Amino acid sequence: QVQLVESGGGLVQAGGSLRLSCAASGRTLSNYAMGWFRQAPGKEREFVAAIGWSGVMTYYADSVKGRFTISRDNAKNTVYLQMNSLKPEDTAVYYCAADSNPYGLDRLPREYEYWGQGTQVTVAS
Repeated sequence: QVQLVESGGGLVQAGGSLRLSCAASGRTLSNYAMGWFRQAPGKEREFVAAIGWSGVMTYYADSVKGRFTISRDNAKNTVYLQMNSLKPEDTAVYYCAADSNPYGLDRLPREYEYWGQGTQVTVAS
């Protein structure tokens, strides 16, 4: 069992930056690929970024490529999402998730077994 807790969300002006963190407990994070997803009101949960167990392989949604960076520190059991050049359309609840396939870079939510409770990101225009 893996417990995930996101933090770092908040209100930011368009063009600003935020860094989200996802702290894991229960199992060592290096056994899992990790993903970030987001869900805006009235919309389905959508893929944002994923990272393999070692941190070498990453994968991004087209909508965030070049603006967001996913990274991980396995020694700290933490995954990060650095978000730059934020836009109002990035407003959503952001979730981190763990995939027991350590090489997985999946964009489908059903591939992830464990989820955090989410953190709200609001980008004001």
